[in-house]
Amino acid sequence: MTLPNLIGANDLAERQRRSDVLVVDCRFDLADPGKGEREYLAGHIPSAAYMHLDRDLSDLSKRGLGRHPLPHDLVFSEALARIGWRAGLDVVAYDDAQGALAAARLWWLLRLARIRNAAVLDGGWAAWRAAGREVESGATAVAQTPVQLTLDRAQVVWFDELERRRASGDVLLIDARGAPRYRGEVEPIDPVAGHVPNARNRPFADNLDASGCFKPREELRSEFERLLGGRHPREVVHMCGSGVTACHNLLAMEHAGLTGSRVFAPSWSGWIADPSRSVATGP
Repeated sequence: MTLPNLIGANDLAERQRRSDVLVVDCRFDLADPGKGEREYLAGHIPSAAYMHLDRDLSDLSKRGLGRHPLPHDLVFSEALARIGWRAGLDVVAYDDAQGALAAARLWWLLRLARIRNAAVLDGGWAAWRAAGREVESGATAVAQTPVQLTLDRAQVVWFDELERRRASGDVLLIDARGAPRYRGEVEPIDPVAGHVPNARNRPFADNLDASGCFKPREELRSEFERLLGGRHPREVVHMCGSGVTACHNLLAMEHAGLTGSRVFAPSWSGWIADPSRSVATGP
């Protein structure tokens, strides 16, 4: 069965019954970085492994590249090896933040590693529980596998390209943070409030319906097309606070059939690392 970018809880359970699927729990709390792993050990989808945003999906030793810089190829490869990933194995990531922390981040990193048979569980942990599906506790024992992957950093937008394209006007920069943070009214995490000049705001929560699942693809397509205003999806660059929730907007566009947008990985926290860069506030 072909794996879509988003998968429902019942579909995932059926796939687990019929074939091997690597399920990855990516729950994470920015205010308490150990909380997600503790909650994973207390209860998770059967056979799921755990990946930590700070340790496995980022490299916090890098400076000037935002709060969650891309992980080193070796670190990401070793993390996948520890959870038993192998070529051809379907991967489904989930969290308890509707994909934003940090299931969509893992999905995006896998795409950078040219792994396309990966999906995000629509509605995440809450949807799995609401479906009445089985839960197990403790760490899942897996046999480590040899993994050597390279992230295609050419598919990531960095400072030079963003500045060049902002100057030429051939980019639509979309900020996935909540509107008050985008406008600079509040800033609970980073030392400077505001947004990159001329960036547009599309909070990732706007991708979701009242149940916490993604809106129908036709509705998402219509909303993003209005935001694009005739631009091609390849002109879109996503950002957020640290390059994590931006992946949620990328996932929503891909789900809606608007393919080819990219992520400015350093995002706002990387942008403000250089005080000479301009900052805007307001709508």
